[in-house]
This record gives sequence, C-alpha cells and structure tokens, in this order.
Amino acid sequence: MAKVSIIMPCHNGASTLPQAVESVLAQSYADWELLIIDDASTDKSASVAARYCGQDSRIKLLHTTASTGKPATARNVGIEAASGRYIAFLDCDDQWLPGKLEHQLPLFEKPDCAAVFSFYKKMNAEGNVRPAVVTSPAVVGFDQLLDGNCIGNLTGIYDTDKVGKVYQKEIHHEDYLMWLKVLQKGFVARNTGTVEAYYRESGTSVSGSKLKALAWTWAIYRQELGLSFGSSLVHFFRYAVRGILKKVK
Repeated sequence: MAKVSIIMPCHNGASTLPQAVESVLAQSYADWELLIIDDASTDKSASVAARYCGQDSRIKLLHTTASTGKPATARNVGIEAASGRYIAFLDCDDQWLPGKLEHQLPLFEKPDCAAVFSFYKKMNAEGNVRPAVVTSPAVVGFDQLLDGNCIGNLTGIYDTDKVGKVYQKEIHHEDYLMWLKVLQKGFVARNTGTVEAYYRESGTSVSGSKLKALAWTWAIYRQELGLSFGSSLVHFFRYAVRGILKKVK
C-alpha cells in the first residue's frame, strides 16, 4: 500500500467542513494526506481548516488565488500539490465511512485497475442520511462509462503510478471527463460493492439541472473527446435512457 492524497475543495463551507475532515481522520487506513483547498472563502473556512492542520500534520491548507465558481479550479491545485500515489476526492460537505480507503486500495492489485469507486448514500442539507443506496456496476471500462457517469466523485480514487496525474478541466461535468480520461488509457475502474460515503444534496448543487446535464454530456462527447457524431449519438441515447430509468424506479 502507499500514501493516498485526498483532495478537498472548500468554498464557504465552514459549517460542514468539520464533519468532512473528521470522516477522514476516522479512516482505518492511516497513510494519507488531506489537502484542503480554500477557494477564496469569505466565511471562516480557512481558520477551521488551519485548526485541523495544527492538530494533525497529515492535513495541509492550500489556497486558490480567486474563486472561479468551478470545482475543478481548487481540485487541480490539490492534484498539483499531491504527493501520494493514489488521488481521492471528498468535497467539504460530504463524508466518508471509516473503512473507505481500507476497502478500496486492495482492488488496485489487479493490473488492469487504475480507478476504484463504491456505492454511496445521499443525505439532505441537515445531514440526515436517506436509506436508498446509489449503486453502480462492478467493473467499468471507457466504452461503458461513455453511457453515463457511474463513478460518484466522492467515492473515486485513481492510481498515478498507472495513469499519471489526471487533472479536471474547468467545464461542467469536470469529474466525469476526468474519469473518462483515466479509463481512456486502457484501464478499468472496479467497484468495492459497498457503501463508503454520504453525498450531501443541496438546492444549489451543480449536478441538479438534468436538462443542462444533457448538454454538458454532449459537449464532452463531441468537443472534449472528439467522438464522431454517430458514436456520440449512440452513447447519448444510452445515457438518456439510463436517466429515464432512474427516474421511474
């Protein structure tokens, strides 16, 4: 096993940051560094993060020069500074379960595996966890991921020894494009098949607009990946059908 660099962007998240950090401190796997990137916050986020830095040397506070309103900006500051072999992501309003890293890292022993992800549950703004589990396939390759993003970014982790540092572009669905770029290198992502995180829903969530998400996905196919019109249409149709099926379940 090796060090995990955990990327945690934070913009005015002082109220939820402690729970997110505590969920990292509770990890049963201890070889990690937590990089909190304060994204030009105007609340007490930086001072809250600094307090944790003083308590645990594995926690470091970084800063963006200005907030762009895009999560990729802060995440890329963290990726650039990361010293671990593995890079994982946790936003300041989400939480991990204690065995998350311990359960995920063994899956990287398979030579074809460059990324690992897990099931998760959603919680409301007050932190009340909903009983439903957000599930996903056991193994995902590039072509399958084109049919829709099944990797919850708060559960995802990738191996820089296999794919190098893969950054997030400052576009919508930035995490989806990043995971596609990881798997485009010829690897697969494997699922632990266990619930390992809680995702906090909010009315201002970037992923909340389904119509906009359709446009963002099409742009990734055509503009970012350069897929042909025909190939894009096939994957877009499958993506749309998956979205409809989720709604009717």
